[in-house]
Amino acid sequence: MARQAGRPKGAFLCEATFSWPSDVQQCRAAADRAKNCVFLRRAEQTCELRNVAPAEGGRPKNHIIFLILNIAYIMSKKEQNHKLRSASGRPYTNHENSKSAGRRGPLLLEDYILHEKLAHFNRERIPERVVHAKGSGAFGTFTVTQDVSKYSRAKFLNQIGKETKVFLRFSTVGGEKGSADSERDPRGFAVKFYTEDGNFDMVGNNTPVFFIKDPKKFPDFIHTQKRDPKTNLKSPTMMWDFWSLNPESLHQVLILFSDRGTPYGYRHMNGYGSHTFSMVNADNERVWVKFHFKTLQGIKNMTGAEADQMRAKDMDFSQRDLVEAIESGNFPKWRFMIQTMTDEQAQALPFNPFDLSKVWSHKDFPLQEVGILELNQIPRNYFATVEQSAFAPAHIVDGIGYSPDKMLQGRLLSYPDAHRYRLGANYEQIPVNRCPFAVKNYQRDGLMRVDGNGEEGPNYYPNSFDDIYEDASYTEPAEEIKDPVADFFDRNEGPGENDHFSQPAALFNEVMNDYDRHNLVANIVGAMQGIAGPKRETIINRQLCHFFRVDPKLGAAVAQGLEVDVEAVMASLKHE
Repeated sequence: MARQAGRPKGAFLCEATFSWPSDVQQCRAAADRAKNCVFLRRAEQTCELRNVAPAEGGRPKNHIIFLILNIAYIMSKKEQNHKLRSASGRPYTNHENSKSAGRRGPLLLEDYILHEKLAHFNRERIPERVVHAKGSGAFGTFTVTQDVSKYSRAKFLNQIGKETKVFLRFSTVGGEKGSADSERDPRGFAVKFYTEDGNFDMVGNNTPVFFIKDPKKFPDFIHTQKRDPKTNLKSPTMMWDFWSLNPESLHQVLILFSDRGTPYGYRHMNGYGSHTFSMVNADNERVWVKFHFKTLQGIKNMTGAEADQMRAKDMDFSQRDLVEAIESGNFPKWRFMIQTMTDEQAQALPFNPFDLSKVWSHKDFPLQEVGILELNQIPRNYFATVEQSAFAPAHIVDGIGYSPDKMLQGRLLSYPDAHRYRLGANYEQIPVNRCPFAVKNYQRDGLMRVDGNGEEGPNYYPNSFDDIYEDASYTEPAEEIKDPVADFFDRNEGPGENDHFSQPAALFNEVMNDYDRHNLVANIVGAMQGIAGPKRETIINRQLCHFFRVDPKLGAAVAQGLEVDVEAVMASLKHE
């Protein structure tokens, strides 16, 4: 065995040459075929192997050796990388002029490079996300700072100081990919943890609640945030008509029209899992949990006027702010915290703890620190990473689980389905979405299958030929169904389900100060002035009734700003 030039003395190649593996699974398979070698890890252009038996000449066991694959390719890499080539490797002889019959003649079909270039250009755009289309992202690390093993057996949380690689995508919700990222809109806050037990996706927003609490209403809600099917314009009429007909939206509406609806970029806002999730510990005991990410840069928002000015000045302000901060070494950080609730506490609450339109009291369920998330690397290519990233609440790891939250249950299905439509059935093989280790299952084929497709192994289970097996140790505790009746239950019936006003009132009176309340009213009035059409008065009065129920001062201030007769509104309120 010849020693590779430049390698330390004693670093030898295995007695075989293999094709360059494209991922860890192929690298591992190459190690299996190599004499006396087992796979350790894949590094750039190498597979790191361990020699587990003495090589010829009595070299010691367990000596680290490197398998340099396809040496001829590596030796000529510099020369090849400086040649302009087609996707199949054909050199370009002329990249600026099309081949034609004569100087002025028609073009020839045999100019394959021309056709390849134009055909690929026609397919550069993939479907944009139906929501959260405008986004930014960065890689970073999550570091555990507190012991939470009494709540969760998740391996990435099992040791103080443990680091896990993460990718975080920020976004607006309603705007298209080319819209301004300083629009008044909730912001997406989606974190992918690349853990030793698989990928965990925390797919949240910068608000702890949402407009609706049943997933069947989600398409209707999003339609109102998009464009009018007749005019193709954003429609305040559609938005306020929907909100006024769905009073559970009130909590989120107040947050949206406060200055928190226009954060100063992505670095100065919090992130929330919003839904209720669960954690399971080593004793298979479950608690319900809420996830919070508190910005360490401090909360900083724009007023409505400042956001309008920013949209005119820089439609990509939030993206630019994130990129410039990280590239200058000013790495943004968030403190990851949780609220926990036992099942007994959940049963005793006066409201549904799995209702996405409500929060848990910080006094009764205090925040507990878990760790620090830091972003420190901008992706080298936006499309390959940020645009092709795919997050799904269904992606959890052992020690973290779901809850009966109906909106969460709906997202478990809809998010992976959206990715399969947008990116293909094998979207989890795209590098940014890939599990940190090779996975084994019996899912086969489909467009863009690039992981070996199970190679020669069987594609059914059970079988007599491989050693893949189920692991019952990951089983979570059973969940008791308190109301074992299948029916279409009204989302606003039941204990506390129809109280849409207590928590918005607490937000308005206890969390906001006078400055916040002034800006809230101004922003609401400015938005509601855009309501038009024959139902304008009906929509405005219906929404004003909701504001009066939150607090008479809020209702009166909005009515005054809209020049509405308050007595008429109060009269309609009495008749409801």
